[in-house]
Amino acid sequence: MPRAVSLIRSASLSDVAEYAYAATAPADARLIFLAGACPLDADGGTVAVGDYAGQAAACVANLRTALEDAGAGVEDVISTRVLVATTRQQDLVAAWEVVRDAFGAHDVPSTLMGVTVLGYHDQLVEIEAVAAVLDA
Repeated sequence: MPRAVSLIRSASLSDVAEYAYAATAPADARLIFLAGACPLDADGGTVAVGDYAGQAAACVANLRTALEDAGAGVEDVISTRVLVATTRQQDLVAAWEVVRDAFGAHDVPSTLMGVTVLGYHDQLVEIEAVAAVLDA
């Protein structure tokens, strides 16, 4: 099945970033704007309390479910924003490594940022995404 998302790697920018610097989708693609995926279980409880990597994994799982319900998958994601409630770079990295590994070779443009607080009790990580698909 043809994909709408094309990742762009810049030869003019540093290659240390673990993601493509840009992505495009054709004008006829259907865009899917996903709310921030949170580390919540089916009952709305926060999982992996105190564990940045564990919460990132739960966020990825919930993101996959939301994508599937919208008729898409991680390979259709065009960009992400990863929010981590911390002031410590190692916590950002712990969350980022889980997200990076979940996307594998589909290394979409991403923003990783530390924030003061997130919306749910004991929440440390949230992942926002935009996807693009070509409907048949």
